[in-house]
Amino acid sequence: HLRSMRTPTAMIVGMVLCPCGILLTFIGTVTPNWRQVSHMSNQPIDVVLEQGIWDICREQQSIHDRLCGQADELGYFKEVPVQVAQGMMPTSLALTLLGLVVAALGVRCWQKEPRHLLAGLSGLMLILSGLLSLVPASWYTHELWALPAPDGGTLVVGYSLVLSYLGSCMEILGGLALALSLHHCCKE
Repeated sequence: HLRSMRTPTAMIVGMVLCPCGILLTFIGTVTPNWRQVSHMSNQPIDVVLEQGIWDICREQQSIHDRLCGQADELGYFKEVPVQVAQGMMPTSLALTLLGLVVAALGVRCWQKEPRHLLAGLSGLMLILSGLLSLVPASWYTHELWALPAPDGGTLVVGYSLVLSYLGSCMEILGGLALALSLHHCCKE
């Protein structure tokens, strides 16, 4: 049978979405732009402060002068949503990597039949890893305007936060697709 040798579509969807998800979540985790602060009092109009979960950068846009490692004078890194993100984002990345290894073993391209139980379990791991990054991204977004910022600053969501959201959602959807493999185990 040629049909039995093909990898199920749901597994392929999972194996495409999850690596894309981890890439976006990784970029969102390491880049310092969860939010941007602009139009601050006593600062030139073109100065933007970019705050991530690990670093704060200051950029003067007219002269493209960007300096990271800014002092955290307002206690931004001491805030609970930032500290939770510092713990949960790397944990999510580690679990996603582990889930992808298990998924690769379960989906198999070198055997005749996929290992449905392994693929399904990897799906559950990847759903969990997606939730582990979605929680801090959501909490940070909820607290975005409450976190300490320089006086008079205008706050906007940064690209790192958006990428973390997208990556989380891709991991959850990819995990769900892989978790569908568990219905094969029930049939057997």
